[in-house]
Amino acid sequence: MGFARTCSVALLGVEGVVVEVQADLEPGVANFTLVGLPDKSLVESRDRVRAAVVNSGAEWPQKKLTVGLSPASVPKGGSGFDLAVACAVLGAAERLDPRLIADLMMIGELGLDGRVRPVRGVLPAVLAAAEAGYRQVVVPEQTAAEASLVPDVSVLGVRTLRQLIAVLTDEPVPAEEEQPEEGRPDPMLAGLSLAGAGMGAGVAAGSGAAERRPDLAEVAGQQAARKALEVAAAGSHHLFLAGPPGAGKTMLAERLPGLLPPLTRREALEVTAVHSVAGILPPGQPLVAAPPYCAPHHSATMAALVGGGNGLPRPGAVSLAHRGVLFLDEAPEFSAQVLDALRQPLESGHVVVARSAGMVRMPARFLLLLAANPCPCGRHSYVGDGCDCSPTTVRRYQARLSGPLLDRVDLRVRVEAVSRAELTGAPGAGESTATAAARVREARERAAARFTETPWRTNSEVPGHELRTRWYPRPGALREAERDMERGLLTARGLDRVLRVAWTLADLAGHDRPETEDVAQALQLRTGVSRGIPAGAVGF
Repeated sequence: MGFARTCSVALLGVEGVVVEVQADLEPGVANFTLVGLPDKSLVESRDRVRAAVVNSGAEWPQKKLTVGLSPASVPKGGSGFDLAVACAVLGAAERLDPRLIADLMMIGELGLDGRVRPVRGVLPAVLAAAEAGYRQVVVPEQTAAEASLVPDVSVLGVRTLRQLIAVLTDEPVPAEEEQPEEGRPDPMLAGLSLAGAGMGAGVAAGSGAAERRPDLAEVAGQQAARKALEVAAAGSHHLFLAGPPGAGKTMLAERLPGLLPPLTRREALEVTAVHSVAGILPPGQPLVAAPPYCAPHHSATMAALVGGGNGLPRPGAVSLAHRGVLFLDEAPEFSAQVLDALRQPLESGHVVVARSAGMVRMPARFLLLLAANPCPCGRHSYVGDGCDCSPTTVRRYQARLSGPLLDRVDLRVRVEAVSRAELTGAPGAGESTATAAARVREARERAAARFTETPWRTNSEVPGHELRTRWYPRPGALREAERDMERGLLTARGLDRVLRVAWTLADLAGHDRPETEDVAQALQLRTGVSRGIPAGAVGF
């Protein structure tokens, strides 16, 4: 009887579970049985593995073969187990030394000709392997750079099963397969991207990409909205822009990611892991270094926004925007049920999706930016033209954004139509993204210094109780906000959010703690009611 084992990883959402792949050979009628709760794509690996082994020059054992995937209670799917299954079978047949492969983590799909094809989710799989104590992993050559992002793990990138067999047996490594001609796409990369997954995702390019990023200097006018973007970026506050069509709401939203600081190493690994599972990693860029930007269409379903799909849930837009910006244009056109599903991730920073195949928790700490017209025709309260909508229609349209959802939005800004003088004025009259981003970076540094030795880094993350009991504003600064709460204009959550925004405004202005003016500005930004603060002077 021959027995061998090696390891691979099963992905549940964006987290990995180490799976032991065991192969057992016994005398009897030649048969290949795969057990351990595999899905259809994994069951088909029997034929792929057999053909790959034979076409790689190895002999297929003519015995009763049983391959078990343990733990058997964890659902397993995908083609990433092929390489581990093939090596376990070769170890049981004594073509490979079982001791050499027992502590190896293997991830990869096999073609019928023995080539090792890349699969999605290599980074979270290797992260799971490292947490479980594995220090050697074998992955497809195309994903070796992605796997190498995990520290203290030795990565071997292979292109064919024949090459891996030679490495494990100390035999001469065969000549590499022919590389694709320069300028032509590599068909082996097809497994890294899910068809259509990147369309509309709007993932921001990394810091080293040559792609040009939108600049704030290109936006005409809108001083109040520009300052609100700066406040949102400095404190990671959610923002709601309301105004007529053509006022520049989408232009402003597209420039918000440029104000955010680059991701830290830990944040970049989190974002890259999500995008790797979703199949939207930019080609040739294994690490996402810039905050992502995701702008789903208003016809998006619940599964598309929060995650879901057949079998185990897949990441939705809220997870693809993790550590970045989620922009919902034409927000009232989204389904009310879909919008209210955002309430949980906005509070907790993660989303829990339960399906019949299991429950998955996925990261979802994003900056939400909502944009809406004042009414269906867009001309309500718009000077110079009449609105065709009845008062009932306007109320019904505006009520599509529920009170509990808007209560979680810190900043609400009215975006007015751009005047002819602003539109035809000198180009580049407004500040550039780089100038505003420098102020945002300084404000975040002040906040980070204040939150040293705490798990928080931005004002929006601090719980209200901690903010009220550990960091105090100037005496009497909250008097106006407390009066609004007594009148029912602010909820308890709203008061906490006003205080968070006031701290951000103080950080931008260089104050050591919020003053009366900072709180008044925060109230104006939250309620939309004028507090005597000039437009465009918010926070400065």
